[in-house]
Amino acid sequence: QVHLVESGGGLVQAGGSLRLSCAASGSISPRNAMAWYRQAPGKQRELVAAITSGGSTNYADSVKGRFTISTDNAKNTLYLQMNSLKPEDTAVYSCAAGVLVGMHGTPIYDSWGQGTQVTVSS
Repeated sequence: QVHLVESGGGLVQAGGSLRLSCAASGSISPRNAMAWYRQAPGKQRELVAAITSGGSTNYADSVKGRFTISTDNAKNTLYLQMNSLKPEDTAVYSCAAGVLVGMHGTPIYDSWGQGTQVTVSS
């Protein structure tokens, strides 16, 4: 496991942008799966975006074309660039790190950050 700390959340108007960062205490290179999740009040946690060490990415339909996930292995940091923010993007955003397992490369996340609040006003 690695210790993860998110930053970059805040209050922004609709249409604005934020970049979230997730700093790892150790090397993220062995963690070949990393992701951002979010949870809004009264709703279940949902996957926002994921990335593998091979560079493959996937996004929730609701954020495709607006959010970009990336990593900087030299800085042991995961990022989420969020553009064209909408009020429905308001949530606590958490990063996760893990490994791909099995024949189909299913990501199993075993390290989680504490979360950072993103609030989008209309």
